Amino acid sequence: METPYHSIWTDLGPTEFRQGFIDAGGVRTRFISAGDSDKPLLLLLHGTGGHAEAYVRNFAAHAEHFWTVAIDSVGHGWSDKPTGGYEICDYARHVLAAMKALGRERAHVSGESLGGWIATYLAVNHPDAVDRVVLNTAGGWTAHTEVMERIRRLSMRAVEHPDPAMIRERLEMLMHDKTKVTDDLVEVRRRIYSQPGFAAVMREILCLQDMEIRRRNMVAPEQYASIKAPTLVLWTSHDPTATAVEGKQIADMIPGSQFAVMNECGHWPQYEDADTFNRIHLAFLLGRDAGVGGE
Repeated sequence: METPYHSIWTDLGPTEFRQGFIDAGGVRTRFISAGDSDKPLLLLLHGTGGHAEAYVRNFAAHAEHFWTVAIDSVGHGWSDKPTGGYEICDYARHVLAAMKALGRERAHVSGESLGGWIATYLAVNHPDAVDRVVLNTAGGWTAHTEVMERIRRLSMRAVEHPDPAMIRERLEMLMHDKTKVTDDLVEVRRRIYSQPGFAAVMREILCLQDMEIRRRNMVAPEQYASIKAPTLVLWTSHDPTATAVEGKQIADMIPGSQFAVMNECGHWPQYEDADTFNRIHLAFLLGRDAGVGGE
């Protein structure tokens, strides 16, 4: 049986959405949004070198309940790319400015990888700005040299030689099922990585793959323990950055958190198995039984 072709447009097509730009503390920030703006705000944060399209398969389901907004983080996607300022506190400052620009003081925050690291920082240091938190294959707890080197190597190759093959190789790192990397996704990222000067920006973005810088940004056990917001730690069976056991360690440190593992997924479960992710994610955000374990 022929595998159906998937496109960003087949994901977004049934959904009323908009793309635009806001001024987030002086950073021209690109966003994709769906859902009515009078609903609670759900802010979606992508990973290192990523962009808002990481969530194209989640907008339709979440827009029924939330004003669902994915942003391109500072230095990423089509947002401004200033020189310097790519540690976790800098990203968090940008997210808070984006919330202010959207007219909100609080939001549910769901972050993948780097985005989960930022979400953790917000939950620890700005609890009044956070309602519920989802840490999706989140950074901040581990520092595996081989993983950091792989991210650095594949990312720099992709921006220095932004042809489809190099872009595809970088995206395939995110997936357990490599066929989930579509031509659409490759071309979106190729266009982003082909922007003038993007290689220089990527070198700055990758500062968190430097061990010394990474360690001063990592989340301490007492910081996880201080999180008061309801939290879901979501991991996968085939995450290339950290094991599910390490994800469970994070959950065990956060009082009252829930923990879930999605099978047959890599670093982008929200994209690779959107139906399962949407079910678990929405149940948690709506305060329902997500059908997952917790401590």
